[in-house]
Order: sequence, then C-alpha cells, then structure tokens
Amino acid sequence: MSSKQFEDGITAGRLDAAALDANFSDLHPAYDPHEALVAADRCYFCHDAPCQVACPTSIDIPLFIRQIATGTPEAAARTILEENILGGMCARVCPTETLCEEVCVRETAEGKPVEIGRLQRFATDTVMATGTHPFTRAAETGKKVAIVGAGPAGLACAHRLAMNGHNAVIFEARQKGGGLNEFGIAAYKSTNDFAQSEVDWLLQIGGIEIRYDAGLGDTLTLESLQADFDAVFLGMGLGGVNALRLEGEDKAGVQPATEFIEELRQASDLSGMKIGRRVVVIGGGMTAIDAGAQARLLGAQDVTIVYRRGQDAMAASEFEQDLAAQKGVRIIHNAAPIGVEGNGSLTGVRFAYTETQNGKLVTLDDGFTLPADQLFTAIGQSLSGAPDALTLEGGKIKVDGLGRSSVSGVWAGGDCASGGDDLTVTAVAEGRDAAMDIHATLVGEA
Repeated sequence: MSSKQFEDGITAGRLDAAALDANFSDLHPAYDPHEALVAADRCYFCHDAPCQVACPTSIDIPLFIRQIATGTPEAAARTILEENILGGMCARVCPTETLCEEVCVRETAEGKPVEIGRLQRFATDTVMATGTHPFTRAAETGKKVAIVGAGPAGLACAHRLAMNGHNAVIFEARQKGGGLNEFGIAAYKSTNDFAQSEVDWLLQIGGIEIRYDAGLGDTLTLESLQADFDAVFLGMGLGGVNALRLEGEDKAGVQPATEFIEELRQASDLSGMKIGRRVVVIGGGMTAIDAGAQARLLGAQDVTIVYRRGQDAMAASEFEQDLAAQKGVRIIHNAAPIGVEGNGSLTGVRFAYTETQNGKLVTLDDGFTLPADQLFTAIGQSLSGAPDALTLEGGKIKVDGLGRSSVSGVWAGGDCASGGDDLTVTAVAEGRDAAMDIHATLVGEA
C-alpha cells in the first residue's frame, strides 16, 4: 500500500499501477461461450415474460436467450439490437437488478435470476467483434434531420432514421460522442474504451454525420436548424449542475461529482488522478455512488456518502449501494449539509440530522462534522441552454408520448425531456420512438 494513501490533502498516486488496474477492472467480466450456454439454460423461456415487460426498450428477452442456447449468438444480437441499438452498453450499465432481472421467474422462485445483462453482453459483443453491422439502410429519402447531442437518445434516434433512409446530422458540443456513456459512467462499468467503440460501430450503417464542438448557442440555434433541416431532435442531456447553496462551497477541494467522474473516465493514466484522503460525497443517486466508489478505488482512505433522506428513498439501487459498501464506502442517511469549513481549502463539512414529519423533511438542531479534504456534490443536474420557444415542464422540455415538443417539427428525448427515468436504456427507447414518429411525419404517414 502506498504511503501516499495516508497523506492529508488531494494528491495523485495514492495507489500503484497494479492496484489501480485491479480496482478498475471489469465489474462483470464477459461470459465465455460455455458460461453463456450454462446461463442461458436456466431461462424458462416464459411465453408472457415479465422480463420483457420490464425492459424499457421491450427487447424479446426469452427469444434472444433461446438463440444463445441454440448456438446462434449473432441472431440473439440482432434480436437485441433491433430494439436497442446501444444494447452493448446497456448490458454493462443498465440497472438490470431493478428491471428485467428483478422480475425474472427464477428470481421470484429461487432468489437468483437469469443473468440477463451478461447474456445480452455476450450476444452483442459477439456480433461487434465481427466488425460488421447487422443493419442496412433503406432507399434514400432525401430528407435531413438535425439532432442535438450525441448521447444515447441522439445516437438511437440517428440510427433509426438512417435505417429508414433519412440523413442525420448530429451536433455535439463536446469533442467526443457517447454522452453519459462516455463521460458519466463509472470507469469499472465500461472498460477498454467500449463507449467509443460502440459509437464507431453504430456509425457503420451510414447516413449519419457527427459535427463536434457544435452545441446550441449563439451561432447554432433552433431557428437555424429548423430552416436548414426537415426535422429537429433535441437530445442534449442535462448540462447544468445543482449547487449546494452554502457559504464556502467555492473552497478548493469542492467539486461536482459529474466533473470528477468525467475527468476519471477521460484519464489515460489513473495514477495521475488526484484524490483526497478523506472524501465526502453528498447525494443519493447513481452519480453519488459512482463518485464514492471510485474515490475509494483511487486510494482514498475514508469515503462517506451522505444523503438527506432514508435509505429507501435513495435513487441508487440497493445493489449499487451494496457495491459501494463492499468497496469500503460508508453511507449516512438522514443528514443534510449546513456548512463547509476551511480557510481557503476544505477541511470539513457540517451536517444536521433530518427526519420526516407529516410527509415533510425537517432539519433537526443536532448534527455532526465530517473532516474532509475533498467534497463531491451529486445533488442533481438541470437543463441549460434550452431554446426560449420550447415549453418546459418540471425544468425539462415538455414532450408528448411520441416525443413531440411544443414547437412543430421539433422532438426531444433523453434526460433533457420530461417523463421517463434518467437511464441510458430509457434514453435509447425515447430516441428510437421519436425517430419512428419523425419518419412517419416526413413520409406523410403520421
């Protein structure tokens, strides 16, 4: 163990390269062919499968598992990808423990579900390893659709439009595509630069162009896109970060958890990642869990996640909470931040205990202070830069069930749009479904 692990302050190199490689290895290693056959054999192939109902993209799960069981993983991959073109990433990051696997008949009967996520990964990895794309484009329609954001919703929308013969141009504010999959997922959930490999593979269908360093702003406006394209889809995610609104949150050592996760995901050498010895994370969702777990894996000695409500109210699944605990992260419930201590640099965070009274969260008079040299805030994100012409609902772009916004010819989906969960798989479903409505509109079948 590196002596740096016990140093105060924020520093790099708390662990050696071997320890970092082990800590950030694949969370769920891929099945080999024999393991996949054994896992597939556990499926009952239910006719009215609850797992398929629970899947936001409605993948025919019994069918693809049967295809694996009969030795045709490429066919299984097509079954998956017809509904979810980002099935490879979703197999890695989707909370299957609260979706398809939670309702698996094996889970109900035995407490051990069929490992649907790992089987999905086996199938999609198999077809991607061939280097070929399983879909071809329909005849060119001559229609052009502008898509804002190269995240899961935008990519899924573009691919489905391309399949139907339309041309899609994606405008992405960053220098890389992938969105949340590339910048917001814990590094041990998506290893070996898989997010970019999946983007490159998706683009093989043709008819999709990505223009980087091109987000909505002064030069690229909704009005200009409407003038130049036949339809517009907005899938830019949530760019804003909610503030603590506490005095002292601007001290050195305080940082949004999303920035930390992005920095880690883009690091070519994890030994250069700086981390504190005592780390505090505020929040109760997946971002908080990912930040806390990865802080420990980088060598932080003491990591504490603090959430203002009880455990049952945490947005992060029980599986993810347990995963963080297994990595040495402590989770404190029913405590809210009330102050940030330090003279220039962070030294501690003050909290007050909370409880729910008559349905309202109440801050109590007593509390505690956690020593800290690094604080990550994960208390939600907000939509930024939404065009004024659009109607918002709950701080997001208001859309109907087809993804149509309040402006004619403009659709939206993913985290920036109202409705649905903030999950990769949900964003894919919304992008795909909006693309089908855009297609129907462009060819006069809506």
